[in-house]
Amino acid sequence: QVQLVESGGGLVQAGGSLRLSCAASGSIFRLNAMGWYRQAPGKQRELVAVITSDGSTNYADSVKGRFTISRDNASNTVYLQMNSLKPEDTAAYYCNVRAGVYSKNWSDDYWGQGTQVTVSS
Repeated sequence: QVQLVESGGGLVQAGGSLRLSCAASGSIFRLNAMGWYRQAPGKQRELVAVITSDGSTNYADSVKGRFTISRDNASNTVYLQMNSLKPEDTAAYYCNVRAGVYSKNWSDDYWGQGTQVTVSS
């Protein structure tokens, strides 16, 4: 009912920047909170940043001041601008959205396929 397509991952040197994108499509009635998670090998998946429907944001302490989350409601897209990247940012990054669809009276969570970010030192 809702499909998420991620893009923007890659290999960069420490101190570099990347911009991740996640576009949602389908029978979407409303997009609620949208966020980014990441998971490194051998570690738990963790929340990186989240943005609500009214634009309120929250960040993990490890990325605060370096990453910026934003959204474009007209295109159903959420972005993650990553600056001053560090080797410890290396992980698979996953987009997550909570969305209501026309066929339901409630909202569900949906996940993107993941995109790899690797930061070399």
